[in-house]
Amino acid sequence: MGEHLRTKKSLGQHFLKDGNMIRKIVDSIDAQPEDHVIEIGPGAGALTDYLVERFRNLTVIEIDQRMVELLSAKYPALDIVNKDILKYDWTEILKSDKTIHVIGNLPYYITSQILFSIMEQRSHISTALLMMQKEVADRIVADSGSKVYGILSVQCQLMSRPEILFDVPPTVFVPPPSVESSVVKFIFDKPDLACSDINLKKVVRMAFNQRRKKLSNALKRLNSDLPEEEFDFTLRAEAFSPEMYEKLTARLEQLGTFS
Repeated sequence: MGEHLRTKKSLGQHFLKDGNMIRKIVDSIDAQPEDHVIEIGPGAGALTDYLVERFRNLTVIEIDQRMVELLSAKYPALDIVNKDILKYDWTEILKSDKTIHVIGNLPYYITSQILFSIMEQRSHISTALLMMQKEVADRIVADSGSKVYGILSVQCQLMSRPEILFDVPPTVFVPPPSVESSVVKFIFDKPDLACSDINLKKVVRMAFNQRRKKLSNALKRLNSDLPEEEFDFTLRAEAFSPEMYEKLTARLEQLGTFS
């Protein structure tokens, strides 16, 4: 493997090598040729090679300078942003008057942070097609009451319509990861939340950070009376559906809890 293609363990790089799987992923994006497609972490360009043929408005965001140089040499006209996606200011790119779609093979160790970043920009994005560790994908689509239901489940299901499209074996990567992956599609067509994102995150994270406790105890740090006539706080965090967390947060906002 050439110098440019050596993966960096520190960046969690696992490059796709299987043409059939790459085509399957690219075929799953719901974008038209004139839409604006944003690829997160293109690496050596496994997906990019196919995306540039289909979408004339393609932007790739890559932190690794070696990969930026490789892609620049291969596609001189490609719009390449050499930035850390977690520090990237989406403002400029989201000013586009075109429909925006996001695609990416996400580094496992920062998947949740990238997901939350995308969710914050959901009003500007039509869909996201993201590959991630299967364990994380299962948590995203988990139903309330499940052992893997948690913070990601609540926020992703309230802010989008997530669906696992298919699983991806380790053998299609170089180097092969130690876990199975999944491709998840997020459709951002949900109505605005009845509460603010910030306060929803506070309530959900507080609840699940002490998920073995009753909600009445887990939410004590809100330093506020809980509307016990409307909600059963003797239950644990996993018992509340995403919609219940939205309703609870909206009610707490009405009560001035976050003022």
